[in-house]
Amino acid sequence: MQKVFLKIKQHSMSQVKENNIVKVNYTGKLSDGQVFDSSEGKEPIEFTLGQGQLISGFEKGLIDMKLNEKKTITIAKEDAYGEVNKDLIQEVEKSQLPQDMTPEVGMGLVSKSPDGQEMNLLVVEVREETIVIDGNHPLAGKELIFDLEVLAIKETEITK
Repeated sequence: MQKVFLKIKQHSMSQVKENNIVKVNYTGKLSDGQVFDSSEGKEPIEFTLGQGQLISGFEKGLIDMKLNEKKTITIAKEDAYGEVNKDLIQEVEKSQLPQDMTPEVGMGLVSKSPDGQEMNLLVVEVREETIVIDGNHPLAGKELIFDLEVLAIKETEITK
């Protein structure tokens, strides 16, 4: 088996391209202006483009940006968290919940499948005998707007 090493070149690149390591400040908003995430007051995000670490629309929006460039991108729901999957919205008997739990709308729950996989759920409705839970990502079905600023661009080089 042959080992492959990733070597980081120390010089800065002028434009972002696939496989670059980029450092970015960002603010994510919904179309109504509500901020859902931001690097403001925190460390900027640093990642390698093309590794699938972030939603595809975010990565695509950075391609060809220059060092210190700022821009606003709009990401269609298909390039973000996709459409709302109706199959992930289910009604559950309250009797299936822990006895000491009082479910409330907006409460987060975690479900474990038989194979140990965890799924985050959100209580969206509380009824007399049941609750309605939603397993979709909270941003599914939404168009996202990001203000981006490229702080660093580093090239990676594959060596054998």
